[in-house]
Order: sequence, then structure tokens, then C-alpha cells
Amino acid sequence: MSESKDTIDKKNANSMWGGRFSEGPGAVMQEINASIGFDQKMFREDIWGSRAHAAMLAACDIISAGDRDAIIEGLGQVEAEIERGEMTWDPAMEDIHMHIEARLREIVGGAAARLHTARSRNDQVATDFRLWCRGKLDALDGSLKILQGALISQAEKHAVTVMPGFTHLQTAQPVTLGHHLMAYYEMFHRDRGRLADCRARMNECPLGSAALAGTSFPIDRHMTASAMFFDRPTANSLDAVSDRDFALEFLSAISIAGIHLSRIADEIVLWATTPFGFLTLSDKFSTGSSIMPQKRNPDAAELVRAKVGRFVGALNSLLMTMKGLPLAYSKDMQEDKEPVFAAVHDFELCLAAMTGMIDDLKPNAEAMKAAAGGGYSTATDLADWLVRVLGMAFRDAHHVTGEIVKLAEEGGVQLQDLALADMQKIEPRITDLVFSVLSVDASVASRTAFGGTAPDNVKAAVAVAKENLQ
Repeated sequence: MSESKDTIDKKNANSMWGGRFSEGPGAVMQEINASIGFDQKMFREDIWGSRAHAAMLAACDIISAGDRDAIIEGLGQVEAEIERGEMTWDPAMEDIHMHIEARLREIVGGAAARLHTARSRNDQVATDFRLWCRGKLDALDGSLKILQGALISQAEKHAVTVMPGFTHLQTAQPVTLGHHLMAYYEMFHRDRGRLADCRARMNECPLGSAALAGTSFPIDRHMTASAMFFDRPTANSLDAVSDRDFALEFLSAISIAGIHLSRIADEIVLWATTPFGFLTLSDKFSTGSSIMPQKRNPDAAELVRAKVGRFVGALNSLLMTMKGLPLAYSKDMQEDKEPVFAAVHDFELCLAAMTGMIDDLKPNAEAMKAAAGGGYSTATDLADWLVRVLGMAFRDAHHVTGEIVKLAEEGGVQLQDLALADMQKIEPRITDLVFSVLSVDASVASRTAFGGTAPDNVKAAVAVAKENLQ
């Protein structure tokens, strides 16, 4: 026989925990205390944990099989109602745990009151939050993999497309666009590794730690851990309910990945400008101006670049929340979820936007190649030639090359257009063979050492990356 919510509230002056209290909280207290506005996101995780807990309690003869079955069946109904949008969220019941338990009690009656045996909201929320983060880690890994695939696809198409490589945002040496894009593939590969490391460390189950000291009931924590695909139960009940390292590490990994997204977004913004003219973004990721009809703004890239501030801000927020807390649980820790939820939402959006932009990039190979030849970008190739052919020490070759660059600069010509006689005024042993290394195509083709920009290297790196993504 089910009990109405009014009956439950009369038994408990303050909803689910009111035996000690004769009055309910004030309006301001209720508003600052309630977390249901955001922790409702974890309803599936909370129900999963409750199912596992009920099954374990019955297996340990702490509740009856009948109560277990009623609880599990009732939880299924609660889950379906929430999915259909039929749950009424009431700040007076504070959080997702109380809402589910109250609704379960309305459905199955007294059996629901036995569900909270040998657990606390402290270990319950720690479990729910780990489950939610773990699920998002898996989803984000998949999204990063898709982004890597987009980078590989473009890198393969542009393994021989020459562009300038920069240091200090000054033209340095020619590289290929494929090589440049594969640099970001490597960054996102490391990001996926950080997410995997984070997942491995967080995959321990706090449930059964109760409020802070464990429980006197003869529970089987390994059973509940296994039911939710955790590797093991947490080893210390105090640590289990007070730990948010997993959330901090998650936000740290997102922040580092966000920096990588911001870096490539910044390059897209630069490359799409008229002075660069290296690429065109599709209409899907560009906007116009309300006053200047000619404008084509890379707003998607700019917004991705901006949102990294949110990721880092979320990390700093949680660091400041946790830095001064004594063991074990404090209500401060209710502030853990909003920054993580917000950061994950924005990160998912940024990954989708960046993947779309990379898929749709239309590089201007002619503009890239023309820019690659500017700024005396093959000067290092000249110095290397002096070492290989004339046997110079590199430092001496560096000095001679600097003098030749200065001569070309004074004459307003590029190195490959400088007369051989002019170069021989600085180093008489130079022959016309030097011109074989002064073109940008020759420069990139020569960078054959492992990890270099030579087109064959890029093609080999793409092949390995494709295999790794499988």
C-alpha cells in the first residue's frame, strides 16, 4: 500500500530527514540549499546505484527479496516518468536522491523506506557523480576520436601542400599543411590519454561508505561495485565521500584539451583573414556583419577560442571549493557539479564545432605556397648545404648564411633569386648546386628524419594514425 507525499511530510517535519527538526528551512535557506536544479541530470545514475544497492541488500539478507523486487520495479517506473518529463521538481526536497526516494515511496510504499539502509546521501552522490563523469569521459573520447579522423582526412589530402611554418608568428621554415594538421592530431591523442587515465583512477565505487565511517550492516561492496562496472570499491570510507579528485582531474583534462582547441581555432581565425588568405570557412561556420556586407567572420572558431576560459574557470572554481575542506563531507561540495556540468556541455559543443570546421576547410594552396617562400624561409636549408657539401661547422655556416640573407634583403630579392656571384663574394666555394635546396618544395622534401615534414613522412604518419584509430 502506497503512502502519499503529504503523509511522508507529516512524519518528517523537514521532508526526508526531518526527525530531528520541528520546523522546515526558511525560504532563503531552501533556495541556497537545493541542488535539484542541476543534479537532476544524474537521475539515471542515481537509479542505477539504487538498483545495485537494493539487489545487494537482498543478497546479504538485509532486506527481503519481495522488497527488493518492489524497489527495482518501482525505480523503473520512476525512471520512465522522469524520462517522459512527468516528475515535478520541488526545491523543498533538495536533490535528485530525495525526489527519487519520495516518488518511489509513493509507488511502492514501505519497501522504499528500506532502500536507504547502509548508505548515505554522501556516498550516494559520490557514486552518482563518478558514474556521470565516467559516462561523459567515454562520450568525449569518442568525440575526440572523430575530430582526429577529420584531421587525418585533411592531412592526407594535403600531405604535399606547402605552407609556411612559423616561430614567434614569423615565417621560419616551409612545412606541409598535412604535417601541421597532424601536430593537432598528436595533441588530441594526448588528450585522449589523459581522459583514459582519469577514467581509470575514478573507476572505484564509493557506495557503502555511508556518511563517512562505513556501515555496521554486513554488506557486499564488491557486489555493488561490479554491478555498476567499477573496478573495485573505494578502500577508505572517509576518502570515498570527500574525494573530488576525479572531478578536478576531469576538468584539468578538459582544460588542456580546450587549450589545444583554442590554438587551432586561433590559427583558423588568422588563416581566414585577407592578409593570410590561407583558407576559406564554409557558410555553416561563418557569419556576416550587420553593417559591412563584404564581411565573412569566423565566429565559430572565435567562440571555440573564447570558451577555454570557461573550462579553466570551472577548474579554478572547484579547486577553490576543495582547497580548505576538512574530512569528510561538507555542504561546500554541493558546488562541485555545476562547473563540471557546464564545462562538459561547452566542451562537447566546441568539439562538434571544431570537427565541422576541419571537415569543411578549403585551403588556398597557392597562397600558402607563396607565403612559404617569403621571409627567407629556406635559409636553414642553405646553412645545412654548406655543412654537407663544403664541410663547414654549423655555427660557421649559420654566420655565412646570415650574411647572404642580409645581402638578399638589401637587394630586395629572395634567396633563390640571388645571383651566384653575389653569394660567392661571401663564400667563394659555393657552386650553382646550392640552388637545388633553395626552393620550398626541395626544403620540405628534405625533412625526412622521423617526425619531419617531408610528404612521405606525412603519408606514413597518416597511415599509422588511421591504424591507431581502428
